[in-house]
Amino acid sequence: MPGHTHFDESTEEYLEAVYRLEREGPGVTTSGLAADLGVAPASVSGMLKKLTADGYLAYEARGTAKLTEKGLKVAVRVIRRNRLAEVFLQDVLGMPWDEVHEEACRLEHAISERVEERLVAILGDPKVCPHGHPIPPADLSEPVRVGLRLADAQAGSTVRVVEVVEDVPETLRYLDRIGLRPGASVDVVERGPLGGPITIEGANGRTAISIELARLIAITLEASPALSA
Repeated sequence: MPGHTHFDESTEEYLEAVYRLEREGPGVTTSGLAADLGVAPASVSGMLKKLTADGYLAYEARGTAKLTEKGLKVAVRVIRRNRLAEVFLQDVLGMPWDEVHEEACRLEHAISERVEERLVAILGDPKVCPHGHPIPPADLSEPVRVGLRLADAQAGSTVRVVEVVEDVPETLRYLDRIGLRPGASVDVVERGPLGGPITIEGANGRTAISIELARLIAITLEASPALSA
């Protein structure tokens, strides 16, 4: 695949952000994209208009943006390569999970279709990245996502961590220390009143975490007396 121009990379980054915000947030808005990409809202508005004119998005001014099939193909390609690169960096090169996202962002634009195929074969066709984010299927079908969060689990529950819905290195390092990584099983010991901390216990011992942090942890339920409303 030919080398990318700066515009190509910028286009890919916008479409990747739209894909994530469509599926992980309340929808795609100019302000949401600006915050996600770290650019001025005026720059986002101009880029959205261009991507709409080029057929990648369906967008109305002051409304929400949605990927067209053309845009979806690009977004899925970039996110697949990003998350495959993350798996490669962790599982093959041994990089810590809090470092792989930034490195993968550098690689995602340069990975060719042939290299993507080799990564899939060598890595055993993984379905999630090290943080538990789904790797979108190449056929553009929607990956299965888990909607339940650790913040929803009641005391007495046993849950398994599926996904950490954030790639901030400091957060990932802390979660690693307390044993909240995808695949880990923990007991919910206690919930503080009035939105207070949640106390969990797992292989790394007992820890109290904030409700805000618990909202970033997607889980599946292994055993529970009840769920919060």
